[in-house]
Amino acid sequence: MSAAEGSGAHLTEAQRLDWLRLIRTDSIGPQTFRALINRFGGAAAAIDAAPRLAAQKGRSLVIADLDACRREMDALAVMGGRLLALGEPEYPAALRAIHAPPPLISVLGDASVLSRPMVAVIGSRNASAAGLAFTERVVRDLAAAGFVIASGLARGVDARAHQASLGMGTVAALAGGLDRVYPPEHVGLAQDICARGAVITEMPLGWEPRGRDFPRRNRIVAGLALGTLVIEASRGSGSLITAKYAADEGREIFAVPGSPLDPRAEGTNGLLRDGATLCTQADDVLNVLLPMAEGRAPPQLPLFRETEAVAATEPLWDETDLFYEANVPTTVAGLAFDEPLRPAPSPAPSVSNAAASRSGPQGANLHAVVESLLGPSPVGLDDLVRAVGAPVAEVRSALLDLELEGRLERHGGGLVSLLSKN
Repeated sequence: MSAAEGSGAHLTEAQRLDWLRLIRTDSIGPQTFRALINRFGGAAAAIDAAPRLAAQKGRSLVIADLDACRREMDALAVMGGRLLALGEPEYPAALRAIHAPPPLISVLGDASVLSRPMVAVIGSRNASAAGLAFTERVVRDLAAAGFVIASGLARGVDARAHQASLGMGTVAALAGGLDRVYPPEHVGLAQDICARGAVITEMPLGWEPRGRDFPRRNRIVAGLALGTLVIEASRGSGSLITAKYAADEGREIFAVPGSPLDPRAEGTNGLLRDGATLCTQADDVLNVLLPMAEGRAPPQLPLFRETEAVAATEPLWDETDLFYEANVPTTVAGLAFDEPLRPAPSPAPSVSNAAASRSGPQGANLHAVVESLLGPSPVGLDDLVRAVGAPVAEVRSALLDLELEGRLERHGGGLVSLLSKN
């Protein structure tokens, strides 16, 4: 292996192109990439040797097209992005320490935030108004204490976590390419994040995210952070997959308790039962993570080793590993790899040329949105209005409808909660 590859120095542009060709080759994922680099001493040598090695194993391996990889690098540069390689100084130290770190990540925005300590904040896409209000409050306190907020740009808790930390540092990990933001309505949010934070992905430009790509994204979110805070999560949700990756890597897990009557709290309450640290305020997280951020780096795995350890989590790639037979499962933590996206992504706009739609719900849809945001936990009108994104008078009208239906309970201090259907 050359001195530049794996030593903490920067790759040359020729080496970066070789790395990109190797990792963009079908059937080569992070584990195979590391094994090839480790065996042949560099990406260029691996590109020459891997097809012959595959042929000896009775397999066919076609290295990614040189011109296509050059076009990807050029297009990324035009967008204002860059490729960071594993082992380069700017590559996030915590992410480097996981069992299957991406050899290359595409970065758009301010890459300097990647060197700061992070907390992952994740939760339900169908979050309650109370959950969203808590997310905003705890994220502001965590960011004020110096932590960058990492999340996955999903609807619900993820989006609110990014929004609450926009001015202080946030990182969004994507399941698709940088020009294929999912969900499409968060293109504007991705643009805002790039102003003072970063959007990252291991996927190529133009890559439309599939169901199996989201667990890969989740491992990056967990890998970036010293600890993961789960605010709302139903049983079997993607947030629990992220928490599983964090636990497998020895990272801290925090969970916000919720009502046993609310399905959105089943996952978080289960995490607490299994030993996660209870979080009711930012100090619960800061008391654990601040000492780590100030004086104790996350455990470092060697960049390349002759004998690779078996990953703590299931493999996520259709890797044809040239040194062992990979047993690729069809699920991770109960989530099917090719589970259809709902809604299925339409051709997604580019981060560089689209704006997000931020109009609020109306009419019957408003009634449904208000109902979905309420749960057994009381929430204030101001927090509900913020979560709905509609005028206060319209939200009041929807609450009155729910009250007439016998679905709404009013509490002191202007708080309201949802009664379960009889």
